[in-house]
Amino acid sequence: MDLQDRISRFCIEGSLVKAQEYGNGHINRTYLVETDRKKYIFQKINTAIFQDVESLMENIAGVTSYLTETIRQRGGDVDRETLQLIPTVEGKRFYRDEDGACWRMYLFITEATSFDAVEKPEDFYASAVAFGNFQSLLAEYPAQTLHETIPDFHNTPKRYAAFCRAVEADRCGRAGSVRAEIEFVKARQQELSVLMDMLEKGQLPLRVTHNDTKLNNVMIDDATGKGICVIDLDTVMPGLSVNDFGDSIRFGANTAAEDETDLTKVSLDLNLYECYIKGFLEGCNGSLTENELRMLPVGAKMMTMECGMRFLTDYLSGDTYFRIHREHHNLDRCRTQFALVADMEKKWSRMEEIGRRYWGK
Repeated sequence: MDLQDRISRFCIEGSLVKAQEYGNGHINRTYLVETDRKKYIFQKINTAIFQDVESLMENIAGVTSYLTETIRQRGGDVDRETLQLIPTVEGKRFYRDEDGACWRMYLFITEATSFDAVEKPEDFYASAVAFGNFQSLLAEYPAQTLHETIPDFHNTPKRYAAFCRAVEADRCGRAGSVRAEIEFVKARQQELSVLMDMLEKGQLPLRVTHNDTKLNNVMIDDATGKGICVIDLDTVMPGLSVNDFGDSIRFGANTAAEDETDLTKVSLDLNLYECYIKGFLEGCNGSLTENELRMLPVGAKMMTMECGMRFLTDYLSGDTYFRIHREHHNLDRCRTQFALVADMEKKWSRMEEIGRRYWGK
């Protein structure tokens, strides 16, 4: 069965003109499909990572259907403001071919672009508004009905436990050379459970979260420069709004690349931090609780800490999870995250002050 045969299993409009690989995603294999009437995104789902495709697609279908109805009620353009799943000819959410591979299709969002890096503050702000609006639109969605496609994805205490096991096992004999990094984590052990503790006590609400809130997961309108649609919903799960906020800061407000080896270049850009918090709260439109607002800086620190810990865990375990492109790549990534955490700690009072300026508490 070739690509055209697989495409024909979906309810596309018009006659197929061409199909070609598209984008630079690292998880799923993506194609741009063009007919004489419309364009579509066609993807081969990575079942090595997403093993329960039924649950994955049930999450996506539930969230996109809800978004479609909400956006329609607000008078928005449902074909551009949320992903639209294209069903198979049998009315299913995805197609499993004779080789066991799983395929899905979305309507292509026209006249909009995604960016891999913050080229100007306006784009970062636009993404913040979009992710905040995502929270607002889904504020009433029953998050507990979603499947955990990657269990305990942002359960930081469990990530810490996995880190400790990797240190103890020291499978590759690397622990001795990274004692400073190991101690950096252990010195902050007590902080790592604060958000999960608040969730368990009912002090933070369980929400629908995106869990991969990078700039390139927002489509920016070519004409207006506004963020119009949040994409890549594979990791949409129950979670904490402050973690979605925090992951954006970790990635977008760092003055250096995620794997920068010159740690003097690593710092938190407070201007970008303020730009993002302003846009995020504007998009949230009052949907966050007082505790969520107060814990936004903690979300930024915890997501950076967790990510660095995961890079270090993988380095100690032999680089089995994150793809590396050079020796010690995961260690470089880890050190960058920890340098960013250290800079956040130096600027903590400023981070809190910026937050209070926008929520008035």
